[in-house]
Amino acid sequence: MKKKIIAIIIIIIILVIGSLLVIKFLNKEKDSSLKKIRIAEVTHSSFYTPLYVAIENGYFEDEGLEIELILTPGADKVSAAVLSNDVEIGFAGAESAIYVYDQKESDYLQIFAGLTKRDGQFIVARDNYEDFTLEDLYGKEILVGRSTGMPALNFLNGLKNMGIDIDKININYSVEFAALSGTFIGGTGDFVNLFEPNATDLEENGYGKVVASVGEMSGEVPYTAFYARKSYINENKDIIEAFTKAMAKGIKYTLETEAKVVAQDIIDQFPDTDIQELALMIERYKEYDCWLTTPFVNEEIFTNLEDFLIDFELLDDYVPYESLVNNFYHE
Repeated sequence: MKKKIIAIIIIIIILVIGSLLVIKFLNKEKDSSLKKIRIAEVTHSSFYTPLYVAIENGYFEDEGLEIELILTPGADKVSAAVLSNDVEIGFAGAESAIYVYDQKESDYLQIFAGLTKRDGQFIVARDNYEDFTLEDLYGKEILVGRSTGMPALNFLNGLKNMGIDIDKININYSVEFAALSGTFIGGTGDFVNLFEPNATDLEENGYGKVVASVGEMSGEVPYTAFYARKSYINENKDIIEAFTKAMAKGIKYTLETEAKVVAQDIIDQFPDTDIQELALMIERYKEYDCWLTTPFVNEEIFTNLEDFLIDFELLDDYVPYESLVNNFYHE
């Protein structure tokens, strides 16, 4: 009797192991069928929560895609990575695609989907201001990143909208975007513009205090968007359409789901961040209405961007919306 029981147990173990091996094999087969897409990501921030939701919740896999994120600080470097075929898709400020088109590049970059519609930066002060106003920037140094980058441009546009005299502020454009936080911690500047989670990290560690939102000052623009070479889009419309569908799901889920639940979904993207802090960051971006409701980039917000590029003499004339924006999500 004892031998029979042992034999049955051995058979069960063999069946379980066999089943697990079959499942593993099937999953491997499924994974190998996914199309790998490389994305040059301008920065890794909770500002881009819907993208990480689409990754972590399997929306890209549902569409047959495997996503590899490659951190590429600086929108100019993102566009260069796409143009050199190091990646298939760039994720950065729409201005970088405009610059490429304006340089008469034959196989220029086309924007096919958007994500953010408002600036996601926060002004962090070294000193504690009880009642901060933008006039407190007068005579002080603020680190804003590259002069032609979207973060700096939106900051300048926001100051202009609020009637602030830019000439009275020492605006430092010399620090690379990825080095802003470290440079400020090292003692340079009275203020710095930072995205999350860096803004909260500085505040939590006593290096500064968040005093204002840049997004409140500046209007709606295609702040960060997805683009690819025109030829790649034409030759891979099924991939671009699948990608856009996954992003639409990610945006919808993020907007309709409680921040604390979303934070749990994407915490693996921010392993060094406290989940409660991550939830607060996501809620803050919701509060400031930073995300598009769909990936569709309309002509109005695109023109808003061109308006201040021309105003700041970074663009001579308007570039055609119909040529540069190729929406794969149709409202």
